Amino acid sequence: MDVCANTAATREIAEQAIAAGPDRAERWARAVASGIFLVAAAYTLYAARGMSGGMLMPGGWTMPMMWMAMPGQSLMGAGFAFLLMWQAMMIAMMLPSSWPTLELYGRVARHTGHRYPMLNTVVAGVGYFTVWGAFGAIAFAAGFEISRAAMLSPQLSRWIPAAAGVSLVLAGVWQLTPLKQSCLNHCRDPLMFLGHAYKPGLWGGFRVGLHHGAFCAACCWALMLMQMVLGVMNLAVMAAVAAIIATEKLWKRGPLLARLVGISSVIVGIILIVRAI
Repeated sequence: MDVCANTAATREIAEQAIAAGPDRAERWARAVASGIFLVAAAYTLYAARGMSGGMLMPGGWTMPMMWMAMPGQSLMGAGFAFLLMWQAMMIAMMLPSSWPTLELYGRVARHTGHRYPMLNTVVAGVGYFTVWGAFGAIAFAAGFEISRAAMLSPQLSRWIPAAAGVSLVLAGVWQLTPLKQSCLNHCRDPLMFLGHAYKPGLWGGFRVGLHHGAFCAACCWALMLMQMVLGVMNLAVMAAVAAIIATEKLWKRGPLLARLVGISSVIVGIILIVRAI
């Protein structure tokens, strides 16, 4: 069977799965996912309060505590603490908008005869958040090195606000590109995604999660960059970015919202650059 036939067959099964509705196992999975979301949100709130301070730097900006190793803390310890907080934050921000795809994957697995389809959903979720964990590791490495360099060089520190403005401009421009819209369309249509990406078995579920996570990261990296610039542990910024991500994916005019956010980011970035220079 060729790729097109496989895609059509999987899409047909997915449509049948949607029409069949959830079974008892799926209802339990929803309850468990809701509990995981609440725990992640509570820990994110706790971590945000614990990392609310910072260090005033030359150039008039404040270095967040998360980019610094505390006295007596190793770099590995600081990185672990950051990644624990980051992963909890990602679950709280991304699980609501990614759940429809994860749940549909489990439902398709059930309709294709898998004995434990919800286990496939769990494994796909692990794959999905593995991508965001890797994203967080890169973010910590970049943030830590930038912060360390800024502490060693007051002149470099004074250019950080301008660099933040440039980052917002770049993030905003990405929001306006056709590639962003292509990635967003992928995230907005679970049927289309599973039609192309569905793979059976636990290893297949993990690969589906990685695939979905990669497209989601490509779609949302600019929004996460905006959050890191404006305040990665600022609860208001965090809630706003989470709402934008969910609305982009779930609202019928999500692509329009993506463009409006991009334009706003470019404007704010230009303002920061002008002020800095």
